[in-house]
Amino acid sequence: MNFRNQQQKARPKKNTLIVGRSKVIEALQQGKQLERIYLVSTIHGDVIDEIKRLATDNQIPVNKVPVEKLNGFNVSNHEGCIAVISKVQYQDLQQVISYVVDKGEAPLFLMLDGITDVRNIGAIARTALCCGVHAIIIPEKGVGALNEDAIATSAGALEKVAICRVSSLMKAVDELHMNGIKVFASDMTAEKNLFDVQLHEPAAIVMGSEDKGIYPALMKVCDEPFKIPMKGNFESLNVSVAAGMILYEALKQRMQGK
Repeated sequence: MNFRNQQQKARPKKNTLIVGRSKVIEALQQGKQLERIYLVSTIHGDVIDEIKRLATDNQIPVNKVPVEKLNGFNVSNHEGCIAVISKVQYQDLQQVISYVVDKGEAPLFLMLDGITDVRNIGAIARTALCCGVHAIIIPEKGVGALNEDAIATSAGALEKVAICRVSSLMKAVDELHMNGIKVFASDMTAEKNLFDVQLHEPAAIVMGSEDKGIYPALMKVCDEPFKIPMKGNFESLNVSVAAGMILYEALKQRMQGK
């Protein structure tokens, strides 16, 4: 596949776009679920400030981009502003926690830090759904778009498992802690093995990118790091494979009532 075909495949379909400033403001005021908003970096004014304010209130990422980016969507009269309609329905983290606790279940959450490959995200979501994860927590920025490719890779799991998009993973950890949920970090340099971590209790598991791992400041606020024990001296596992191993250990512990 050549570069042009790859670009066309990545371009959102026109029926998933909201084009123009007034239409984007209207969608924001109505609380429509948006994946992100693209603004040409050189435009300013009261209307643009209002879009940014509403986007912040609704925890919707805003990307400042060159005009060529918006022209590439192949739509007319975009006025320097295009929003992409979300393919998934984002949930409020506290509401999900309360719902799980009210059902009498021990919360199990998965937090993704810096994972940008949509195929990995899709594969992780598929396993998460199978293993009883109550929600996947993602940041507004620095994570792959939950687009059609991600949903296809997840076999539809991204439309079935709760997705909580937060402004800050650090703040999300604070919220988890306030609800009595322990936060574990997957780290290949940790001393403790996965099998020795108590995942049958209320827990959240943080997975970092394969190249950079978990952001150091985020790692510091986690309760306990752990590693997947491996034979031999190999760099690391694919993040979706590692997530599968961890989540099935959590499922095993919960089924056995460890």
